Amino acid sequence: MLGASNLSLLDAKDFIEYCYPESNLSCVKISHNVAARAVIYSLLVFATIVTILGNSVVIISIAHFKQLHTPTNILVMSLALVDLLLGLTVMPFSMVRTVDGCWYFGEEFCYWHSTFDFLFTGASIFHLISIAADRHQAVCYPLHYPSRITLPVAGLMAALSWILATVYAFSSIGLNAKMNIGEYIVSVNCFGNCLVLISEACASICTCLFFIVPVCVMIGLYTQIFLVSDRHARTIEVTKKGRSDITSSTKISQKVKHEKKAAKTLGIVVGAFNACWMPYYITSLIDTFSHNTTTGILPELFNWLTYINSTLNPIIYGLFYPWFRKTLYLIVTLKIFAPNSSDIKVCNLK
Repeated sequence: MLGASNLSLLDAKDFIEYCYPESNLSCVKISHNVAARAVIYSLLVFATIVTILGNSVVIISIAHFKQLHTPTNILVMSLALVDLLLGLTVMPFSMVRTVDGCWYFGEEFCYWHSTFDFLFTGASIFHLISIAADRHQAVCYPLHYPSRITLPVAGLMAALSWILATVYAFSSIGLNAKMNIGEYIVSVNCFGNCLVLISEACASICTCLFFIVPVCVMIGLYTQIFLVSDRHARTIEVTKKGRSDITSSTKISQKVKHEKKAAKTLGIVVGAFNACWMPYYITSLIDTFSHNTTTGILPELFNWLTYINSTLNPIIYGLFYPWFRKTLYLIVTLKIFAPNSSDIKVCNLK
Protein backbone atom coordinates (compact mmCIF):
# COMPACT_ATOMS: atom_id res chain seq x y z
CA MET A 1 0.00 0.00 0.00
CA LEU A 2 1.41 3.44 -0.96
CA GLY A 3 2.01 6.03 1.73
CA ALA A 4 0.58 9.54 1.67
CA SER A 5 3.91 11.04 0.62
CA ASN A 6 4.21 8.64 -2.33
CA LEU A 7 0.66 9.45 -3.44
CA SER A 8 1.33 13.18 -3.35
CA LEU A 9 4.52 12.61 -5.34
CA LEU A 10 2.62 10.70 -8.00
CA ASP A 11 -0.08 13.37 -8.12
CA ALA A 12 2.54 16.08 -8.57
CA LYS A 13 4.17 14.09 -11.35
CA ASP A 14 0.86 13.79 -13.15
CA PHE A 15 0.65 17.59 -13.40
CA ILE A 16 4.08 17.91 -15.05
CA GLU A 17 3.78 18.71 -18.75
CA TYR A 18 6.46 17.76 -21.25
CA CYS A 19 7.29 19.31 -24.59
CA TYR A 20 7.21 15.84 -26.17
CA PRO A 21 5.30 13.50 -23.83
CA GLU A 22 6.17 10.45 -25.94
CA SER A 23 9.91 10.93 -25.33
CA ASN A 24 11.78 10.05 -22.14
CA LEU A 25 14.32 12.79 -22.96
CA SER A 26 11.76 15.58 -23.35
CA CYS A 27 12.17 18.98 -21.73
CA VAL A 28 9.63 20.04 -19.12
CA LYS A 29 7.04 22.48 -20.41
CA ILE A 30 6.56 25.77 -18.57
CA SER A 31 3.27 25.79 -16.71
CA HIS A 32 1.12 28.93 -17.11
CA ASN A 33 -2.54 29.45 -16.36
CA VAL A 34 -4.78 30.52 -19.23
CA ALA A 35 -4.84 34.20 -18.22
CA ALA A 36 -1.06 34.45 -17.91
CA ARG A 37 -0.53 32.77 -21.30
CA ALA A 38 -3.02 35.12 -22.94
CA VAL A 39 -1.35 38.23 -21.47
CA ILE A 40 2.19 37.13 -22.38
CA TYR A 41 1.21 36.11 -25.91
CA SER A 42 -0.70 39.39 -26.41
CA LEU A 43 2.29 41.50 -25.38
CA LEU A 44 4.78 39.57 -27.49
CA VAL A 45 2.49 39.46 -30.53
CA PHE A 46 1.94 43.22 -30.21
CA ALA A 47 5.70 43.85 -30.05
CA THR A 48 6.27 41.64 -33.09
CA ILE A 49 3.55 43.36 -35.14
CA VAL A 50 4.83 46.85 -34.24
CA THR A 51 8.35 45.76 -35.20
CA ILE A 52 7.23 44.45 -38.59
CA LEU A 53 4.85 47.28 -39.49
CA GLY A 54 6.97 50.13 -38.09
CA ASN A 55 10.14 49.12 -39.87
CA SER A 56 8.18 48.39 -43.06
CA VAL A 57 6.99 52.00 -43.03
CA VAL A 58 10.59 53.23 -42.67
CA ILE A 59 11.76 51.09 -45.60
CA ILE A 60 8.83 51.98 -47.87
CA SER A 61 9.11 55.70 -47.05
CA ILE A 62 12.82 56.03 -47.76
CA ALA A 63 12.70 53.80 -50.83
CA HIS A 64 9.66 55.55 -52.37
CA PHE A 65 10.15 59.27 -51.71
CA LYS A 66 13.04 60.75 -53.67
CA GLN A 67 13.60 63.54 -51.16
CA LEU A 68 14.58 60.95 -48.56
CA HIS A 69 17.32 59.44 -50.75
CA THR A 70 20.19 60.73 -48.61
CA PRO A 71 23.29 58.83 -47.41
CA THR A 72 22.08 58.87 -43.80
CA ASN A 73 18.66 57.53 -44.75
CA ILE A 74 20.22 54.74 -46.81
CA LEU A 75 21.87 53.53 -43.60
CA VAL A 76 18.63 54.05 -41.63
CA MET A 77 16.70 52.03 -44.23
CA SER A 78 19.24 49.21 -44.08
CA LEU A 79 19.01 49.18 -40.28
CA ALA A 80 15.21 49.05 -40.57
CA LEU A 81 15.63 46.02 -42.86
CA VAL A 82 17.65 44.34 -40.10
CA ASP A 83 14.86 45.02 -37.60
CA LEU A 84 12.16 43.90 -40.05
CA LEU A 85 13.87 40.57 -40.72
CA LEU A 86 14.32 40.04 -37.00
CA GLY A 87 10.57 40.55 -36.55
CA LEU A 88 9.78 38.11 -39.35
CA THR A 89 12.27 35.31 -38.77
CA VAL A 90 13.29 35.36 -35.09
CA MET A 91 10.64 36.93 -32.86
CA PRO A 92 7.64 34.67 -33.73
CA PHE A 93 9.55 31.46 -32.94
CA SER A 94 11.21 32.91 -29.87
CA MET A 95 7.74 33.90 -28.66
CA VAL A 96 6.58 30.26 -28.61
CA ARG A 97 9.79 29.17 -26.88
CA THR A 98 9.42 31.88 -24.25
CA VAL A 99 5.81 31.05 -23.35
CA ASP A 100 6.02 27.23 -23.49
CA GLY A 101 9.70 26.74 -22.76
CA CYS A 102 9.78 24.33 -25.70
CA TRP A 103 11.32 24.31 -29.17
CA TYR A 104 8.94 22.59 -31.58
CA PHE A 105 10.70 23.45 -34.84
CA GLY A 106 13.51 20.91 -35.04
CA GLU A 107 17.26 20.91 -34.53
CA GLU A 108 18.09 22.15 -38.02
CA PHE A 109 15.90 25.23 -37.72
CA CYS A 110 17.27 25.81 -34.22
CA TYR A 111 20.69 26.25 -35.83
CA TRP A 112 19.36 28.72 -38.41
CA HIS A 113 17.24 30.57 -35.84
CA SER A 114 20.31 31.06 -33.63
CA THR A 115 22.40 32.09 -36.63
CA PHE A 116 19.83 34.69 -37.73
CA ASP A 117 19.69 35.97 -34.15
CA PHE A 118 23.46 36.50 -34.13
CA LEU A 119 23.39 37.88 -37.68
CA PHE A 120 20.84 40.61 -36.95
CA THR A 121 22.56 41.45 -33.66
CA GLY A 122 25.85 42.03 -35.44
CA ALA A 123 24.17 43.89 -38.30
CA SER A 124 22.52 46.31 -35.86
CA ILE A 125 25.84 47.06 -34.20
CA PHE A 126 27.73 47.62 -37.46
CA HIS A 127 24.93 49.78 -38.88
CA LEU A 128 24.88 51.97 -35.76
CA ILE A 129 28.64 52.46 -36.03
CA SER A 130 28.21 53.43 -39.70
CA ILE A 131 25.44 55.89 -38.81
CA ALA A 132 27.58 57.41 -36.05
CA ALA A 133 30.48 57.79 -38.51
CA ASP A 134 28.14 59.39 -41.06
CA ARG A 135 26.82 61.92 -38.54
CA HIS A 136 30.35 62.62 -37.34
CA GLN A 137 31.41 63.55 -40.87
CA ALA A 138 28.26 65.65 -41.46
CA VAL A 139 28.64 67.73 -38.30
CA CYS A 140 32.40 67.90 -37.82
CA TYR A 141 33.37 68.24 -41.50
CA PRO A 142 30.30 69.83 -43.18
CA LEU A 143 32.23 71.20 -46.16
CA HIS A 144 33.80 67.85 -47.04
CA TYR A 145 30.75 65.72 -46.16
CA PRO A 146 28.98 65.89 -49.60
CA SER A 147 32.12 64.62 -51.36
CA ARG A 148 33.11 62.06 -48.71
CA ILE A 149 29.76 60.46 -47.89
CA THR A 150 27.84 59.96 -51.14
CA LEU A 151 24.99 57.56 -51.87
CA PRO A 152 27.39 54.88 -53.25
CA VAL A 153 29.60 55.25 -50.17
CA ALA A 154 26.58 54.89 -47.87
CA GLY A 155 25.50 51.82 -49.82
CA LEU A 156 28.99 50.37 -49.44
CA MET A 157 28.91 51.03 -45.68
CA ALA A 158 25.55 49.23 -45.42
CA ALA A 159 26.81 46.28 -47.49
CA LEU A 160 29.96 46.06 -45.38
CA SER A 161 27.82 46.01 -42.23
CA TRP A 162 25.86 43.03 -43.56
CA ILE A 163 29.04 41.19 -44.64
CA LEU A 164 30.77 41.64 -41.28
CA ALA A 165 27.58 40.59 -39.45
CA THR A 166 27.34 37.43 -41.59
CA VAL A 167 30.94 36.51 -40.83
CA TYR A 168 30.35 37.16 -37.13
CA ALA A 169 27.18 35.04 -37.00
CA PHE A 170 28.39 31.98 -38.91
CA SER A 171 31.80 31.97 -37.25
CA SER A 172 30.30 32.28 -33.75
CA ILE A 173 27.61 29.61 -34.18
CA GLY A 174 29.78 27.35 -36.34
CA LEU A 175 32.81 27.41 -34.05
CA ASN A 176 30.75 26.76 -30.93
CA ALA A 177 28.88 23.94 -32.63
CA LYS A 178 32.22 22.18 -33.18
CA MET A 179 33.78 23.00 -29.81
CA ASN A 180 33.61 20.68 -26.83
CA ILE A 181 32.13 22.96 -24.17
CA GLY A 182 32.14 20.13 -21.65
CA GLU A 183 29.84 17.68 -19.94
CA TYR A 184 27.65 20.55 -18.76
CA ILE A 185 25.79 20.69 -22.09
CA VAL A 186 24.76 17.05 -21.67
CA SER A 187 23.28 17.76 -18.25
CA VAL A 188 21.14 20.71 -19.37
CA ASN A 189 20.21 19.68 -22.90
CA CYS A 190 16.96 17.84 -23.55
CA PHE A 191 14.58 17.03 -26.41
CA GLY A 192 12.61 20.19 -27.19
CA ASN A 193 15.33 22.66 -26.27
CA CYS A 194 17.12 25.09 -28.58
CA LEU A 195 20.27 25.71 -26.60
CA VAL A 196 23.31 27.62 -27.82
CA LEU A 197 26.17 27.46 -25.35
CA ILE A 198 29.19 29.66 -25.99
CA SER A 199 32.68 28.96 -24.73
CA GLU A 200 34.30 31.33 -22.26
CA ALA A 201 36.87 32.48 -24.79
CA CYS A 202 34.29 33.18 -27.48
CA ALA A 203 31.97 34.95 -25.03
CA SER A 204 34.77 37.21 -23.83
CA ILE A 205 35.93 38.04 -27.35
CA CYS A 206 32.39 38.64 -28.66
CA THR A 207 31.43 40.85 -25.71
CA CYS A 208 34.60 42.88 -26.11
CA LEU A 209 34.65 43.18 -29.91
CA PHE A 210 30.92 43.39 -30.62
CA PHE A 211 29.63 45.36 -27.64
CA ILE A 212 32.20 47.12 -25.46
CA VAL A 213 34.40 48.44 -28.31
CA PRO A 214 31.45 49.52 -30.55
CA VAL A 215 29.71 51.23 -27.62
CA CYS A 216 32.89 53.13 -26.73
CA VAL A 217 33.38 54.14 -30.37
CA MET A 218 29.76 55.34 -30.72
CA ILE A 219 29.83 57.26 -27.43
CA GLY A 220 33.12 58.88 -28.44
CA LEU A 221 31.80 59.92 -31.86
CA TYR A 222 28.53 61.32 -30.52
CA THR A 223 30.31 63.20 -27.73
CA GLN A 224 32.48 64.91 -30.34
CA ILE A 225 29.41 65.54 -32.52
CA PHE A 226 27.54 67.40 -29.78
CA LEU A 227 30.64 69.36 -28.72
CA VAL A 228 31.26 70.49 -32.31
CA SER A 229 27.54 71.27 -32.80
CA ASP A 230 27.51 73.54 -29.76
CA ARG A 231 30.69 75.27 -30.93
CA HIS A 232 29.18 75.83 -34.40
CA ALA A 233 25.99 77.23 -32.87
CA ARG A 234 27.92 79.71 -30.72
CA THR A 235 30.06 80.76 -33.67
CA ILE A 236 27.00 81.37 -35.84
CA GLU A 237 25.32 83.50 -33.16
CA VAL A 238 28.41 85.68 -32.92
CA THR A 239 28.63 85.92 -36.72
CA LYS A 240 24.95 86.89 -37.05
CA LYS A 241 25.41 89.78 -34.66
CA GLY A 242 28.33 91.19 -36.64
CA ARG A 243 27.02 90.66 -40.19
CA SER A 244 24.49 92.43 -42.32
CA ASP A 245 23.87 89.35 -44.48
CA ILE A 246 21.18 87.96 -42.20
CA THR A 247 19.73 85.64 -44.86
CA SER A 248 22.98 83.74 -45.39
CA SER A 249 23.59 83.44 -41.65
CA THR A 250 20.03 82.20 -41.10
CA LYS A 251 20.44 79.47 -43.73
CA ILE A 252 23.68 78.32 -42.13
CA SER A 253 22.04 78.36 -38.71
CA GLN A 254 19.11 76.26 -39.96
CA LYS A 255 21.53 73.80 -41.55
CA VAL A 256 23.45 73.39 -38.29
CA LYS A 257 20.21 72.95 -36.31
CA HIS A 258 19.03 70.31 -38.79
CA GLU A 259 22.28 68.35 -38.53
CA LYS A 260 22.28 68.64 -34.73
CA LYS A 261 18.69 67.41 -34.50
CA ALA A 262 19.46 64.46 -36.79
CA ALA A 263 22.50 63.61 -34.69
CA LYS A 264 20.41 63.88 -31.51
CA THR A 265 17.72 61.56 -32.89
CA LEU A 266 20.21 58.95 -34.01
CA GLY A 267 22.04 59.38 -30.70
CA ILE A 268 18.80 58.37 -28.97
CA VAL A 269 18.67 55.30 -31.23
CA VAL A 270 22.20 54.41 -30.09
CA GLY A 271 21.24 55.04 -26.45
CA ALA A 272 18.21 52.76 -26.78
CA PHE A 273 20.44 50.07 -28.27
CA ASN A 274 22.86 50.26 -25.35
CA ALA A 275 20.05 50.18 -22.76
CA CYS A 276 18.40 47.17 -24.41
CA TRP A 277 21.54 45.14 -25.03
CA MET A 278 23.67 45.82 -21.95
CA PRO A 279 21.71 43.55 -19.52
CA TYR A 280 21.82 40.71 -22.06
CA TYR A 281 25.56 40.90 -22.65
CA ILE A 282 26.35 41.21 -18.93
CA THR A 283 24.23 38.20 -17.94
CA SER A 284 25.45 36.15 -20.93
CA LEU A 285 29.05 36.75 -19.93
CA ILE A 286 28.31 35.86 -16.29
CA ASP A 287 26.42 32.71 -17.31
CA THR A 288 29.25 31.54 -19.55
CA PHE A 289 31.73 31.52 -16.68
CA SER A 290 29.30 30.29 -14.01
CA HIS A 291 27.45 27.61 -16.06
CA ASN A 292 24.10 29.38 -16.34
CA THR A 293 23.56 30.55 -12.77
CA THR A 294 21.03 33.12 -14.02
CA THR A 295 17.75 31.23 -13.92
CA GLY A 296 14.05 31.97 -13.94
CA ILE A 297 12.51 34.73 -16.01
CA LEU A 298 15.56 37.01 -16.25
CA PRO A 299 17.32 35.35 -19.24
CA GLU A 300 14.14 35.40 -21.34
CA LEU A 301 13.34 38.95 -20.20
CA PHE A 302 16.77 40.24 -21.19
CA ASN A 303 16.61 38.30 -24.47
CA TRP A 304 13.29 39.91 -25.37
CA LEU A 305 14.64 43.30 -24.32
CA THR A 306 17.14 42.98 -27.16
CA TYR A 307 14.29 42.23 -29.56
CA ILE A 308 12.31 45.21 -28.25
CA ASN A 309 15.16 47.42 -29.42
CA SER A 310 14.01 46.68 -32.99
CA THR A 311 10.50 47.70 -31.94
CA LEU A 312 11.70 50.99 -30.46
CA ASN A 313 13.63 52.26 -33.48
CA PRO A 314 10.59 53.15 -35.69
CA ILE A 315 8.84 54.60 -32.60
CA ILE A 316 11.84 56.90 -32.08
CA TYR A 317 11.70 57.93 -35.75
CA GLY A 318 7.99 58.68 -35.35
CA LEU A 319 8.58 60.88 -32.32
CA PHE A 320 11.50 62.89 -33.71
CA TYR A 321 11.24 62.74 -37.51
CA PRO A 322 8.38 64.76 -39.07
CA TRP A 323 8.95 62.97 -42.40
CA PHE A 324 8.14 59.63 -40.78
CA ARG A 325 4.77 60.89 -39.55
CA LYS A 326 3.95 62.43 -42.93
CA THR A 327 4.93 59.36 -44.93
CA LEU A 328 2.98 57.16 -42.52
CA TYR A 329 -0.10 59.29 -43.24
CA LEU A 330 0.48 59.02 -46.99
CA ILE A 331 0.85 55.24 -46.75
CA VAL A 332 -2.20 54.70 -44.52
CA THR A 333 -4.40 56.93 -46.72
CA LEU A 334 -3.04 55.15 -49.85
CA LYS A 335 -1.93 58.49 -51.33
CA ILE A 336 1.43 56.86 -51.89
CA PHE A 337 -0.10 55.21 -54.98
CA ALA A 338 -1.02 58.57 -56.54
CA PRO A 339 0.83 59.61 -59.73
CA ASN A 340 4.18 61.32 -59.03
CA SER A 341 3.78 60.65 -55.29
CA SER A 342 7.50 59.93 -55.07
CA ASP A 343 8.16 63.64 -55.76
CA ILE A 344 6.08 64.83 -52.78
CA LYS A 345 8.03 66.98 -50.35
CA VAL A 346 7.82 65.17 -47.04
CA CYS A 347 10.26 67.27 -45.01
CA ASN A 348 11.98 70.63 -44.91
CA LEU A 349 15.67 70.18 -45.65
CA LYS A 350 16.51 73.85 -45.96
